[in-house]
Amino acid sequence: MAEEPEISNEDVAIEDIEIDLLLEAIFQRYGYDFRSYTKASIRRRIMHRLGLSGMDSITRMTERVLRDREFFVSLLNDLTVNVTDMFRDPEFYLAFRREVVPLLKTFPFLKIWHAGCATGEEIYSMAILLEEEGLYDRSIIYATDIDKNVLASAKKGIYPISSMRQFSENYRAAGGRGSLSDYYTAKYDGAILDQRLKRNIVFADHDLVTDQVFGEMNVILCRNVLIYFDRELQQRVFRLFFDSLDMGGVLCLGTKESLRYSGLEEAFEAIDDRLRIFRKRQFSPRESR
Repeated sequence: MAEEPEISNEDVAIEDIEIDLLLEAIFQRYGYDFRSYTKASIRRRIMHRLGLSGMDSITRMTERVLRDREFFVSLLNDLTVNVTDMFRDPEFYLAFRREVVPLLKTFPFLKIWHAGCATGEEIYSMAILLEEEGLYDRSIIYATDIDKNVLASAKKGIYPISSMRQFSENYRAAGGRGSLSDYYTAKYDGAILDQRLKRNIVFADHDLVTDQVFGEMNVILCRNVLIYFDRELQQRVFRLFFDSLDMGGVLCLGTKESLRYSGLEEAFEAIDDRLRIFRKRQFSPRESR
């Protein structure tokens, strides 16, 4: 078996420049800003699309991205993070039921923001949880993502029937009070979620990199998204979340994400530090700057 040719430092440096130019082209042409995403993650996704495209360089791919919107959409699907499940990380949802729901029950009305909602499985998980806890009728869920295509998929609320076994196991482990099958209808090879779960969900495209405050939220969930951002962008997004949360609001991150180095550690108290559930402290934002 022939050995793969070694890649020189010069080749890597040139490739880095090509990647920077591609990301700049995407931003200038389409308005999506991936320039502050971690280089290793972006490189892996770009090289995956390059291999599928049959093109011999990132420079050629940049030329095509500028002129071929359909090709850009296929690359966009690679660059955005859309891997999720219903009740993903069941332990998180169990902790949310036990530690956060009692707090939420003290509010007359709830505004919840799912930032980076992908194809929607976690949105509907939260809708089910709120329904079972008697909170959904006084809640509104804002479901946002950078990718309009995955938002369109999320709105449909149709998932492969083959996924429902795992989703059901997650639901039970997350403290579900009934059966997940109570919330969907099986049709052919798909599971169609009930319309009643969508009644208080607002879908909107929102770019955490470039868009502004999504204000006065009681809960913000952004789980397993920030790990793809560099530290400077993470700090910007944490400030965005802080400014978007009402006093005493709850911020939920992924278990591999942290407020460390955000400059806002003192602005939050841990509800569950291990599961990355935090509450905004009751003082002026100026005090945390």
